[in-house]
Amino acid sequence: MATPGRAASLSYSFTLRKTILLLFCISLPCLPVYSTANRNDRPIIGVLAQEIRSPKANQTSYIAASYVKFLESAGARVVPVMISQTLEEYKTLFNSINGILYPGGRASIKSSAYQRAAQIFYDLAIEANKRGDYFPVWGTCLGFEQLIYLTSGNTLLTFTNTSGVPLPLNFTNDTKDSKMFKGFPAELMKDLASEPLTENSHKWSLAVLTHNTNEELKKFYKILSTNTDGETEFVSTVEAYDYPIYGTQWHPEKNAFEWKKSYVPHSPSAVRTSYYMAEFFVNEARKNFHRFESDEEETKALIYNYNPVYVGPESVFEQIYYF
Repeated sequence: MATPGRAASLSYSFTLRKTILLLFCISLPCLPVYSTANRNDRPIIGVLAQEIRSPKANQTSYIAASYVKFLESAGARVVPVMISQTLEEYKTLFNSINGILYPGGRASIKSSAYQRAAQIFYDLAIEANKRGDYFPVWGTCLGFEQLIYLTSGNTLLTFTNTSGVPLPLNFTNDTKDSKMFKGFPAELMKDLASEPLTENSHKWSLAVLTHNTNEELKKFYKILSTNTDGETEFVSTVEAYDYPIYGTQWHPEKNAFEWKKSYVPHSPSAVRTSYYMAEFFVNEARKNFHRFESDEEETKALIYNYNPVYVGPESVFEQIYYF
């Protein structure tokens, strides 16, 4: 049983706690809170289409559905960026979307409708970012090679034996200060460095030596990882120093969404890699505030207006959007 003095002390302590709690609750509106005014929670990312080598009626270009799923898995919506549009149409679309992804494929990086559209959006992104309009660009495989060509103005690729090969990443010292890998769990970074989690489907690569001896590339891109085919050390992941421009020679989208080839890794760490890469780029797009002029224009542009087609054993992809 508490003594009178002890009871008084407990009562005072209880009253003091209630007062502090009340003052804290009253002061909450005055505390700084994170505002969505600095974040776009409805990001829309363009995915660049490319021409079909043997076109059919109403099927002259395509996008592999895995790129769409990749972005959607991290909370973005997708708009197909059609090839062979006018410059004004591309400018209008640029001002409506929050980022763009150049996918892998077989189009020419020097002279194709894919290359022309990629060039236009690359130039618009550089101009926008210079004036403080944050617009991210991503290139995967062919898209990576396209970025290298757009930045350097030259074809600088070297033949490598890297068609259908899963590899671990050889991280560079610049990785720890990179934006791309900053949010990755330490355990996943360890797995990426020790397990073959990144699928390579390319015959051409940017040799590390070429990057390091080309002034345009060296001053523009930071190398985050390299790989080798046993003879040539090549660049596998980059991010630009001064712009939100990123590239992977490997395919982060395949781990979670493509099942045709046995060399595509599907382990838990491989699938987590897909998600964390997608989350990073989608979060970059959240920093952009472009928007369509109307809800109607936005609705007309979205990939939801098209149906992915299951393409069966004749393709390396599970599903394709045809345009």
